[in-house]
Amino acid sequence: MIRFEGRTAAGALLAAALAAAGMPASAQQLTVKEGGAIFTCTAADGRRLTADRPIAECLDREQRVLNRDGSLRMILQPSLTADERAALEEAERKKVQDRVAKQDAIRRDRNLLARYPNEAAHEKARQAALEAVRESVLASQKRVAELEKERKPLVSETEFYAGKPLPPKLKGQLEEVDASIHAQQDLLVTQQREVGRISALFDAELVRLRKLWGGAEPGSLGPLPQSALAAASEARKPAMR
Repeated sequence: MIRFEGRTAAGALLAAALAAAGMPASAQQLTVKEGGAIFTCTAADGRRLTADRPIAECLDREQRVLNRDGSLRMILQPSLTADERAALEEAERKKVQDRVAKQDAIRRDRNLLARYPNEAAHEKARQAALEAVRESVLASQKRVAELEKERKPLVSETEFYAGKPLPPKLKGQLEEVDASIHAQQDLLVTQQREVGRISALFDAELVRLRKLWGGAEPGSLGPLPQSALAAASEARKPAMR
């Protein structure tokens, strides 16, 4: 039995189609309920379709409604234009996407609560994530200091060639050390930015967690930003170079 009193999408479409055909609602319901019905049509791609409810592929074309014995009960005129049908399909896709996003937000919020039952647990994770990047910052700073130390005697040696071209070997050594220093300095900038980015993500995560700890329903706070813990894990690879 097909219902279309606001309870099913197929019923709603059927009601619209029958209304377009000029049949009153009571007659529409009686006609469909008496012994069931068979819907048949030819789709845009030439396929002959049959179903026990209005056929979505034929909402923009005529559908024949048959009795169980194959006799014609009525003809449904197109209830949707091609553009209207496309808009309906897009709306349905959007509903599905929103439902999936909602379910994902619920799952991720529950995972957050399981991972961080209180603020102390979250702060501990923050410090652990930041420490890995901070260690890389210290390693890069140490390497820069070593390179500056290597550079100092080379610079002193250039004083013997004031006003003269530097020997190729000395010039090459200086250029190599300078390139290494610049590379380490660029890496330091990247690593320090990662410290700030990870801190900002943990801050945003903490705001959400405080609401969840306070009783907010999982999934009720909108889309969840990138996991701070995942961001920290990703940051370790470039930071350790």
